[in-house]
Amino acid sequence: MSRDARWMALLELLVERGRLEVEEAAAELAVSAATIRRDFDQLAEQQMLVRTRGGAVVHGVSYELPLRYKTARRASEKQRIAKAVAELVAPGEAVGLTGGTTTTEVARALAVRGDLAAGSPALTVVTNALNIANELAVRPQFKIVVTGGVARPQSYELIGPLADGVLGQITLDVAVLGVVAFDVTHGAAAHDEAEAAINRLLCERAERVVVAADSSKLGQRAFARICGTDLVNTLVTDSAVGQETVRRFEEAGVRVLTA
Repeated sequence: MSRDARWMALLELLVERGRLEVEEAAAELAVSAATIRRDFDQLAEQQMLVRTRGGAVVHGVSYELPLRYKTARRASEKQRIAKAVAELVAPGEAVGLTGGTTTTEVARALAVRGDLAAGSPALTVVTNALNIANELAVRPQFKIVVTGGVARPQSYELIGPLADGVLGQITLDVAVLGVVAFDVTHGAAAHDEAEAAINRLLCERAERVVVAADSSKLGQRAFARICGTDLVNTLVTDSAVGQETVRRFEEAGVRVLTA
């Protein structure tokens, strides 16, 4: 196991349990206690966790795993979802992409579509995610519009009132939302209220809204509401979604696609 993969596994265990002991983590990952101590020390230096006597705890009261450590979680599901979402976009449309691992995969799926290889522009992409803008900026056939704002390290998203000026002057054909939770009753949600506010603006400027979320996020709640279920036209998720969950979303007027 590489160091990055080990760090990701350690951080995921911390998110799940809140506290980890050195010996416990070493047994889980099948490495030496010395390796885990060194990992804990290095992650503490980056303020990714708080070192304790004999182990570590999550950093702060509210903890969110940064984007760079989420990329390998449910990767195959996210790639299938992303391909299905990309197929919902027509050439020449204006697309809003929020930040997140699944929407990053959507950007990559759009970038390799053969019918979007040329155009003036082939696609207009509006995003508040710096990593997505960076990946797509090398595609000359894509017009990339980046909102203003202050960068949020956990998700690479620009947040805050500086983004309002851009989003208040545009219209979108489709907004693609990456979410941490989507529930029929409570709607789509994020961990951070400022991030949710920008995502909400993207929804309001779009003719149709697509939520791209793997099945583990469905039926879940999170702190900051992005929008109600009534604003979502389509949910694209993976094939592990339960039929009862599908039925509830469809009854609420959401088209559900599984990939």
